[in-house]
Amino acid sequence: MGHKLGIDLGGTKTEVVVLDPEGQTVYRQRVTTPADSYDAILDLISRLVRAAETELGLHVSVGIGIPGAISPRAGLLRNSNTVCMNGRPFASDLEASLEREVRIENDANCFALSEARGGAGRGHPTVFGVIIGTGTGGGLVIDGKLVNGPHAISGEWGHNPLPWQRSIDGSPSCYCGKSACIETFLSGPGLEHNYRLRFGESRSSHEIIAGASAGDDACEAMMALYHDQMARSLAQLINILDPHAIVFTKKFRNCCPPTFFQILSRLRCWRRHAETPAEFTARPCCGNNRSLVRGHSAMTLNLTPGKRK
Repeated sequence: MGHKLGIDLGGTKTEVVVLDPEGQTVYRQRVTTPADSYDAILDLISRLVRAAETELGLHVSVGIGIPGAISPRAGLLRNSNTVCMNGRPFASDLEASLEREVRIENDANCFALSEARGGAGRGHPTVFGVIIGTGTGGGLVIDGKLVNGPHAISGEWGHNPLPWQRSIDGSPSCYCGKSACIETFLSGPGLEHNYRLRFGESRSSHEIIAGASAGDDACEAMMALYHDQMARSLAQLINILDPHAIVFTKKFRNCCPPTFFQILSRLRCWRRHAETPAEFTARPCCGNNRSLVRGHSAMTLNLTPGKRK
């Protein structure tokens, strides 16, 4: 088994990690994603792969996690919050650029698989992985195997409508063409947009979270609503799947630790069964973005380094 390269293509940042045959990180690079240009994204990925191979002096197999998914029927990317990628033949274009086969999977699926096999979800039969960032994604793993249906949309809870919606929530429009999607409330841009609508000023999600911790009235009110919206969204998920574990990215857990515990305390109000059984746990992941790229690397196990199919 050779070296494996995993890429986490995010809406804001792109990270590449190379693992040696023992699973140890031997190379890592993180850069800004040129999210408004499809061609620039392809060029960035090609440059990152070739830079890693040049520094390490070897050819690697490549796995990449993306926002959205490749349509099994059309072969085109869809449902990506990096909207310039939607409707494009990303897989074939990237393989042509790199001159090799590339394993491509939804980023939340990669995260869920990594955490279920060797992270915070290890030992739990059913694990749902939650990514909150530029978008809102999820992945489902049962008995150590990724669940992916015929349309490649399993776990896409971010594009269901916010449950038990109230007038205070509003009904923001989503890039998918609908309104009041969970992502428009829980993502970083969603939080910023809804704060601006309510209070007439612009603040970043980090500033809103920090302001709430510092006692700012507007930020506290916004975060209280956010906690409730998150709890409602997770409660609907739990009511449908009843997972043994829900794992959050550590980035989300670290940037707003009070939020994590506020959400857990509010779940009781919205779950079908108010008690919290011993078998259920919600926890931050064991790693940070490395968990995502390790999951992407895991997708390359059956690929021959540097060989195009």
